[in-house]
Amino acid sequence: MHSPTPIETSWPDAIYTQFRRVGIRQVGYVPDAGHSRLIALVKDDPDIADVVLTTEEEGVGLVAGAALGGQRAALLMQSSGVGNCVNMFSLLRNCGFGCVLLVTMRGEFGEFNPWQVPMGTITEDVLRLCGFLTYRVESADAVDETVGPGCDMAFDGNLQVAILLSQRLIGRKVWTR
Repeated sequence: MHSPTPIETSWPDAIYTQFRRVGIRQVGYVPDAGHSRLIALVKDDPDIADVVLTTEEEGVGLVAGAALGGQRAALLMQSSGVGNCVNMFSLLRNCGFGCVLLVTMRGEFGEFNPWQVPMGTITEDVLRLCGFLTYRVESADAVDETVGPGCDMAFDGNLQVAILLSQRLIGRKVWTR
């Protein structure tokens, strides 16, 4: 299994800091090793409700419900989960609910699992077709400068923003036997 280096462990903290800055109160996710540090930070924060989803498209309802209740929510998912949400994403766009989606990419650099490659190669295109503004992060030093403005755009403009966390950033996963 992949062991993160110290630089790799800093980017989830930067995302969490931005979540706190913009007042995100709910974070939905399907458990994912790429988001494990960020999930742990959210779970430890009594001011943020961490919501484990059984499938990614449930997160769209979470974002809509949070917005209707006067709160801000973010979604965490793997690129393979984006494909599960295509029909539901129309709710965000048609109703004008601001949304920040953090996507850990699979099917990219050094992927060992060929089943991850098809969705990984089209994730950004799919999100754009669904009305998301997409921004890609390749290195830990670019996380803060991407996530902060992305959150501001989403919540100040009621826009849908997806931030793609590249496989180079999250670390190459290796098959363990």
